[in-house]
Amino acid sequence: MTVETASNVAASDLTSRLGEVRERIARASRDAGRKPEEVHLVAVSKTFDAEHILPAIEAGQRIFGENRVQEARAKWPALRADYPDIELHLIGPLQTNKVRDALGLFDVIHTLDRPSLAAALAKEFAKLEGRPAPRLLIQVNTGEEPQKAGVAPLEADAFIAECRDVHGLTIEGLMCIPPADEPAAPHFALLAKIARRNGLSALSMGMSGDYETAIGLGATYVRVGSAIFGTR
Repeated sequence: MTVETASNVAASDLTSRLGEVRERIARASRDAGRKPEEVHLVAVSKTFDAEHILPAIEAGQRIFGENRVQEARAKWPALRADYPDIELHLIGPLQTNKVRDALGLFDVIHTLDRPSLAAALAKEFAKLEGRPAPRLLIQVNTGEEPQKAGVAPLEADAFIAECRDVHGLTIEGLMCIPPADEPAAPHFALLAKIARRNGLSALSMGMSGDYETAIGLGATYVRVGSAIFGTR
C-alpha cells in the first residue's frame, strides 16, 4: 500500500484543479460557439517555486505567466532546460532597464504600455541577430485606474499606430485587467472592440474569477493562477 506524502497530495490537488480549469475553458468555448483550441491557458505561476510548478508541467501545461523579470530569471532557465517546449509570458509591468533581460526569458510580453518602453523594445529587437523576438501585446487600462499601468482606451489607437509606424513593432493583441469592483464584461467588450478596429487577433483577458466571461467575449489568452495553484 502506497503512503501518500503531503507533497504527493498537493501535486494531486494541483493537477485536479488544472484539469477542472481546462474543462471549464472547453465548455465556455463551446458555449460561445468557439473551438477550445482558440483559447490558450496561461498558468500564472508567480510566487510559486519550481517544486509547485512541476506537477502542472508534468500534467501537460506548457504556457506559464510571470509578473517579474527577476523572479522568472531565478527559476525558469533550469525548468526550460528540462522542458524546452515551455512558453513563458510576462504579464506584469516591464521596466525599460529590464528589457534586455526580458527578451532572453519571455516568448510573449503582455504589458507594453508606454512610448519609452516601445522605444526600448525596438532598440533591443534590432540586436537580436536572427533570434525570434517576443510577441507583443499592449496593455489597456480599460477602467482608467490611476494605480494601474496601461494606455487609456481613448489613446489606444494612437499608441498602437505609434508602436507600428514609429518603432516598427509588430503588435499581436491587447491585454486588460478590469477594476476589481466592477463587472468585468464591459471591460472585456471594450478591449475586443479596440482590437477589432486595429486588426489585432489576440486578447489577453480573464483571470481565475472571470475567465469564462472573457472567453464568451473573445479572449484568446486567459491568465489563471489561484484556480490552479491555490492561494498565495
